[in-house]
Amino acid sequence: MHGISQIKLFTDLTDEDIDNMIDVNLKSVFSVTQEVVKSMIKNQEGDIINISSVWGITGGSCEVHYSATKAGIIGMSKALAKELATSNIRVNVIAPGVIDTDMNNELTKEEMKVLENEIPLKRIGKAEEIANTAYMLTENKYITGQVITVDGGWMN
Repeated sequence: MHGISQIKLFTDLTDEDIDNMIDVNLKSVFSVTQEVVKSMIKNQEGDIINISSVWGITGGSCEVHYSATKAGIIGMSKALAKELATSNIRVNVIAPGVIDTDMNNELTKEEMKVLENEIPLKRIGKAEEIANTAYMLTENKYITGQVITVDGGWMN
């Protein structure tokens, strides 16, 4: 599954923009989770790791609909963690900052350099760092309902 983003002023958003963002970034997470939870409950174990964004925590200017979907993932995951804990199913969220992925292809090299300079670690994150965080969450059986920010210190 792969999310989408769009930079657009709030006043310029159309119903189509909003519906598409919600369908791709939030409703899809609900749908996939509903399917996998059935067998997890039956087996009385599992790990669900949803991917949000730092914008789901802080909000991003000109990305209101994106930020709202990412905040929705956080709210869904925290509530589901409580609901599924009795079935030994852990639900957590990773909220990446700027990561070197196709989603950032719209940004120029200059814009990426500005972002790098804003990040305390002075670099863009790597996809493998998100994967390593997900692995850590599957290994620790006492973490549930948490949002782990992986952003090089950007939002601190």
